[in-house]
Order: sequence, then C-alpha cells, then structure tokens
Amino acid sequence: MVWLSRICYRKYGNFVDNLRLYVRGGSGGMGLPRLGGQGGKGGDVWVVAHKGFTLKTIKDKYPHKRFVAGVGSNSSVRALRGTKGEDQEVLAPSGITVTDDDGKVLGELNQEGDRVLVARGGQGGSYHSEFLPKKGQARLIRIDLKLIADLGLVGFPNAGKSSLLSALSHAKPQIASYAFTTVRPEIGKIMYNDHKQISVADLPGLIEGAHMNKGMGHQFLKHVERTKQLLFVVDVCGFQLASATPFRSAFEAVQLLTKELELYKEELLCKPAVLVVNKMDLPGAEDKLTELQKQLQNPEEFSHLLPEDMVPKSHMVFRHVIPISAVTGSGVTHLKSYLRQSLDEDASMATESLRSDRLQALRVVTNTPAWGSSTSV
Repeated sequence: MVWLSRICYRKYGNFVDNLRLYVRGGSGGMGLPRLGGQGGKGGDVWVVAHKGFTLKTIKDKYPHKRFVAGVGSNSSVRALRGTKGEDQEVLAPSGITVTDDDGKVLGELNQEGDRVLVARGGQGGSYHSEFLPKKGQARLIRIDLKLIADLGLVGFPNAGKSSLLSALSHAKPQIASYAFTTVRPEIGKIMYNDHKQISVADLPGLIEGAHMNKGMGHQFLKHVERTKQLLFVVDVCGFQLASATPFRSAFEAVQLLTKELELYKEELLCKPAVLVVNKMDLPGAEDKLTELQKQLQNPEEFSHLLPEDMVPKSHMVFRHVIPISAVTGSGVTHLKSYLRQSLDEDASMATESLRSDRLQALRVVTNTPAWGSSTSV
C-alpha cells in the first residue's frame, strides 16, 4: 500500500500556523529462530525544536510531506542482536503544540532542543513474538504554532496596539485607521540600557464573538496562551467596529475583551495583566480616564451597560492602569519601566518558589531513615 500524506495549513500572507503531517516509526528487524537472535527495534519519529525553522520552512523543505523512520536490522549469525533503525527528526520552531489527529496533546516544544516522540518504532523479532517483527506506529499529527512572548497585546481593532508596539520597540507593524491592519503576529523587542530585552507580541485584533472563531478568532486567542503577561490596550474614547455595531466605551471594551478570553479559556484570566489606556492626546481624554478608573474599581455596579450574556463571570484584575499616547509618546517611558518591573517581580517569585520546593524536598530526604535502620526509645 502506498501511503499518501496530507498537509493542511492556514496562511495570512506567508504566515503558516498549522500543519498536518503523516509520520511512521520504522518496522523492527527479523529475529533468528535457530540461534535465538533478536531483531533490531525500528527507529522513532521525533518533532524537535530547532532555531531558524518555521512551519512554512517544513512545508517548503519537505515536498514529500511524510516522515518515516528507519527499519531495524535483522538478526544474523554475525550479529545476533540487530541494530536499531535510524530515528527521523522533524525540525520545527519552538513555541508549538503537537497533537494527534484526534486532538490529544502529545507534547509541547517551548525552547530550542525540546523534543516530542510522535511515532514509536516497532519491536524487533524475538522469542516472545516467534521471532517476527512488529510494524512501527503510524499516525497523522498536527503541529500548531503558539507564539512565545513576554507580553501579549490584547485589544479590539484600532485600539492603537500597532502604534504602541512601534513606540515601545523597533518593530515596524502595519499601521492604518481601519480594522484588522495586523494580519499576522508581529514581535517587537523592548531594549533597556542594561541590555535586558522584553518581547512583545502584537496579535490580530479581536472582535466580539472571537471565542466562536469569528474574525480571526482562535488564530488570535491561541497565541495569547503562550505569553507570560497580558497587556490590554483600549482607546480612552471607546470604539465602534462598524456602523452596524454598537459604540463601546473604554470600560465596555475591557469587559468584552475579558469575556472573549473567559469564553475561550477561563484560565487565561489568571495571567498577570496591565491595562494601557491609549490616545490620551484626544480632547476630553482626562475626564474619560477618570470615569474609566471609577468603573474599574466597582465593575459590578456598571455591568448593566452590557447585555447579560456579555458580562464576564470574573472581572480582570489589573496590576496597574497606565494612560499613554502612543502618537505623542506621553507615558510610554513609564510603561516601559513598569513592564520591566512587573516581569522581574514574577521571575523573582518563580525563582524563590523553586528554591523553596527544592529545600523542602531536601528536608524530606534528610529526615527519611536509611533502609534497615531502626530507632530506639
């Protein structure tokens, strides 16, 4: 039988964020009955994180679109134990989740060198199998890209996310006064005087109903999962997506963004979050900011401003609310300083937690009596 592989991908320009590949482990080698020889195990197929690779690279580099590991060698008089078949590696970018065709997660690649076993090789023939080898595992897998960034910008179209990214970093995202100017994720780097870098992901804009995959829906929301902190960005004067949709105030925008995250994956609301109130250079911005801050202090009192099905079950608690103007640069320096502080505090807490866990584990080992020892009273 000739196996045909299938590969599916979505594109925004040249951006590919999903692949479907055929993988098969190698078959085992034959055993040698008269001498009790054991055939070699078939090779395995691994997905390995490698610098410089993208999902589009895989699509372009491997026109056969199938990955099969090597066959184990047969047992022989000269080598009773056959050698293992050669493994097959699928080189991929870091920041991906690998699942089988049924959606079961096989593993994640978070940094270069991480590897996930996706197809096992078959066992070689031996006494227990009447010296007949096993075939390798065959399956379809999905490779799904989820960006890894320190900060993920969350906001509706025209909130000024692209302008903010330009003001914070050296990224050059497409900027214009119409919806969905961000057609693919942009990553910017905030540079500090001590050479510290913070990565910021500007992601395709949300619309109401994104959790149901409207607009760019899941293409946006899945990338948010792989950011350490969320950076909500709202227009202080509110926004209206289209003439047929209602006008939303800054407070309503915050609640709708929260609701979309909640409906997609509720645990996203547990991420540390900062609220950036943009366009403070516009007339009446100070009064609108004061109103927004009042509403955020007691969000339940203002829930009636939204339809009942759009009110989040849990309100997002922001570490800080920072007013800025991405156009004039007002407040941007303070924002950069605070983002550094916030990420450093989280890193420090994570380090302390790890140290505490290790110390506790050491105490348990130290206080455990040696095997065979006894205590007397």
